[in-house]
Amino acid sequence: MERMKELIDLLNKASKAYYQQDREIMSDHEYDKLYDELVKLEEEKGIVFSDSPTINVGFTVLSELNKVVHESKMLSLDKTKDISKLKEFAGDKNVCLSYKMDGLTIVLTYKNGELFQAVTRGNGEIGEDITHNARVFKNIPLKISYKGDLTIRGEAVISFKDFERINERLDENERYKNPRNLCSGTVRQLNSEIAEKRNVMFLAFSMLSAEDMDFDDLKSNQLKWLESLGFDVVENMIVRAEDMEEAVMRFESKIKDNAFATDGLVLTYDSISYSRSLGATSKFPRDSIAFKWADEKAETTLREIIWNTSRTGLINPIAVFDSVELEGTTVNRASLHNVSIVEGLKLGIGDKILVYKANMIIPQVESNLTKSNTAEIPEHCGVCGADTEIISLRDGKALKCTNPNCKAQRIKSITHFASRDAMNIDGLSEAGIEKFVEKGFLLNYYDVFNLSVYKEEIINMMGYGEKSYNNLISAIEKSKKVKLANFIYALGINHVGLSNAKLLCSFYKNDINKIICADESELSEIEGFGEVISHSIKHYFLMEENLRLFNKTLSILNIEKESFEDDLTLKIFDKVNFVITGDVFVYKNRKELKEDIESLGGKVTGSVSSKTNYLINNDINSDSSKNKKAKQLGIPIITEQEFIDMKST
Repeated sequence: MERMKELIDLLNKASKAYYQQDREIMSDHEYDKLYDELVKLEEEKGIVFSDSPTINVGFTVLSELNKVVHESKMLSLDKTKDISKLKEFAGDKNVCLSYKMDGLTIVLTYKNGELFQAVTRGNGEIGEDITHNARVFKNIPLKISYKGDLTIRGEAVISFKDFERINERLDENERYKNPRNLCSGTVRQLNSEIAEKRNVMFLAFSMLSAEDMDFDDLKSNQLKWLESLGFDVVENMIVRAEDMEEAVMRFESKIKDNAFATDGLVLTYDSISYSRSLGATSKFPRDSIAFKWADEKAETTLREIIWNTSRTGLINPIAVFDSVELEGTTVNRASLHNVSIVEGLKLGIGDKILVYKANMIIPQVESNLTKSNTAEIPEHCGVCGADTEIISLRDGKALKCTNPNCKAQRIKSITHFASRDAMNIDGLSEAGIEKFVEKGFLLNYYDVFNLSVYKEEIINMMGYGEKSYNNLISAIEKSKKVKLANFIYALGINHVGLSNAKLLCSFYKNDINKIICADESELSEIEGFGEVISHSIKHYFLMEENLRLFNKTLSILNIEKESFEDDLTLKIFDKVNFVITGDVFVYKNRKELKEDIESLGGKVTGSVSSKTNYLINNDINSDSSKNKKAKQLGIPIITEQEFIDMKST
């Protein structure tokens, strides 16, 4: 019974993290293993506790999105890893076999031929209205030829390719562990612009209702009809019990080439009337069952943990073990992802571990059989020797090199240095920086200003020529005239974004010596600065190499003079909070409007809350979620021109 309570606690924490916080604290594989253990114990003891996940379906959803009660409860599927159970389930019936997509389940409703509403699964009973995001999914038809009421279910997914592209552009503490988490976080955003840029796709897998339509009692006909309306449908096929093994193998053989993540298969009866006659248990529908891949596992010995410093400064652990055969290939290493996983597995060199391929593709360490817990977390970066620090990211604790000039970080840090909000060196791309680093032209950010030394080599490099070279050198020279805040932001100090850099410079009125010599207690007096930011700034300037490069670069820059007079007219929006949404017409873009607000002492946040003073939206009558929230809270909605009038009076 103690083990049952322990399992319930672990599984509920994992569900809460997944459904409420868009993150994972354990893999699907580990969750299923613990869940199966709990089911077995409950059957043996004949006891089921009230908070057991075997009788509860998820948690209450938490977000600012509107809640919607589902017309019919969305139950989980019973599951098996045994093909013989699939044969037994099929019996003498035709069954529909399809991929179980690893994304976020969505319910779409159409009225009079137009998309009316999109709702997430949520906890199975109450979901969230994400219609504003569904309208920008890449493949959802907003209008269809069928004019009756239609309700379908499907999976919102993001491809592996887009997952890698998007994660690369996110800050370290915003990155997602897998496409499913990214999709969940994207679909539940309040700003549909984010979903539009992330290429979310929708794959229909079942139809709940279609007014006055007859499908000859076959679900397969429903799916074909949905395809005829323009919907992409999950890959499926009709099989009999005698063909089950061959069909499962056919689906398995395609996994490595699939654009989207799958975590198994779904088997459901093709007959609509027969499915309805079966009803459901308190947790599972009786007409469907999920087949989870029976991961091939191998026991091996952990020989080494390699800590690789990445271009972002994160130091990623990799398990190296005696070679084993998994899913037809030889495997001898697997990513451990972060410090939390190393600690959770209680790893040590020489331990006996079980390894497998997640979704039959990615090598993973499933468990540690000996748990010596002797693995040491490096205190120094293996590349540059600088101190390491443990930081908190979306998926747990991670190790980071504290030296932004570490060779492994050089490409990323110089790219940041040249970016628009930093030194704004037009034409110095990450691809170009990578080439220059490989050639030995760039050892640190100061070397950017000496690229003219390599004129002949650059002109003769692929992708360059004399015109490109001249444009680059011109942009570098132009960048020397810069505001101090942009230069400090360009340094890439941990936790110091452009807004914090501006606050720092304003507080010390651009006095560089005071900024360099400030102690942590003094820095923490700056509005919005806490212990973490203050420590990061102080620690950066205590490092001799950082200070040397800073002063050396400063000597060739032309720092723009700024006024920091204590004139209240310069800070007319002090302690006033704004939210910006929709298109702007007077300003170049919302970023320029944001900068103007901040220059006048105001603050711009991403979402409407009780602390918001004004919502700027040129479409005051919009039905956007931000407008609705502002009206609900009684927050004034003003146009761009009204804001301009406010600052002029």
